[in-house]
Amino acid sequence: MRYKNIETNVLHAGIEPDPTTGAIMTPIFQTSTYVQAAPGDHKGYEYGRTQNPTRDALQNNLAALEGMNYGLCFSTGMGAVDACIKLLNPGDEVVSTNDLYGGSYRIFTKIFANYGIVFKFVDMSDIAAVEAAVTPKTKMVWVETPTNPLLRIIDIEAMCKIGHSVGATVVVDNTFASPYLQNPADFGADVVMHSATKYINGHSDVVMGVLCVNDEVLKDRLAFIQNSCGATPGPMDSFLVLRGIKTLHIRMQRHCENGKVIANYLANHPKVGEVYWPGFESHKNHEVAKKQMKDFGGMISFTLKSDSVDSALTFLKSTKLFALAESLGGVESLVGHPTTMTHASIPKAEREANGLKDSLIRLSVGIEHIDDLIADLDTALSHV
Repeated sequence: MRYKNIETNVLHAGIEPDPTTGAIMTPIFQTSTYVQAAPGDHKGYEYGRTQNPTRDALQNNLAALEGMNYGLCFSTGMGAVDACIKLLNPGDEVVSTNDLYGGSYRIFTKIFANYGIVFKFVDMSDIAAVEAAVTPKTKMVWVETPTNPLLRIIDIEAMCKIGHSVGATVVVDNTFASPYLQNPADFGADVVMHSATKYINGHSDVVMGVLCVNDEVLKDRLAFIQNSCGATPGPMDSFLVLRGIKTLHIRMQRHCENGKVIANYLANHPKVGEVYWPGFESHKNHEVAKKQMKDFGGMISFTLKSDSVDSALTFLKSTKLFALAESLGGVESLVGHPTTMTHASIPKAEREANGLKDSLIRLSVGIEHIDDLIADLDTALSHV
């Protein structure tokens, strides 16, 4: 059952007490196979790669959070990306944003381009540029908003209209926003993708990917890929993500509150250059963000006024609460250097052409007390 408000859905949608014991928490069905009464006579479960009751509960819950009919989970976010691109055939074209997670760029250009799929990367905040890029061969439009790491905002509704005008499937990577802040299906998206490793799980202890869809035929195609290729998560990971989801709304509220304070602190600091955060009225696509997002999130990128790589590295080595690490979206604050970490797979010339400087610093603002986070940034900036 799906409820009106996400605060209730995170706890109850798609989840029922265990019918055999009454356990309110979904059990961890740690099994690889299921006994059949006779050949083909089973209780809906045959083999652990194909189905698992713990994973089913999670998939149903995620679909409800996105306001969609079906959810499919994968062992990693990249497993979910991989399944999406496997919907395509040689000669098909994908139009994507030029400010894109490095792992997505890598699988597009280093893996699937070898099989004859054509990828075009454009500034999706420029609607005219997207209109010029699509052709009758465009079979998929890949949207990431907010983008990683420059926090650009892409108009989902506009991208869906353009993509659907040529019969393309529109996929939205909703990782940075989470279902709490944004529901791309409300604006026409066919597939909503997440790295559930990030905000959905929220505790930095699981790696997982998600796809949510409305169309049953599309769901069946993706489920066939999911089962055939085998990138499925185990029951323990599914249980942990279900547990993490129960506090999604509370965590996201604090991420947003802390993010707003830190974005404004950085914008007014004499040693800080540009600050990238969609909550600023000066942000190029602030009005689009207000239209399609509930709040502006806890992801912030910035440069130092010196615009020096050495200064950025000094800052990165000087934080304590902001741990220097890959990933984002956990309860603890993280700091990263995109050009050597998450986006190292993108060639330097392409990064710079798209506005991604080597001096850029990315923050994933956690849920710690804001005074402690500000003090940590103050100390790090004093070393620059």
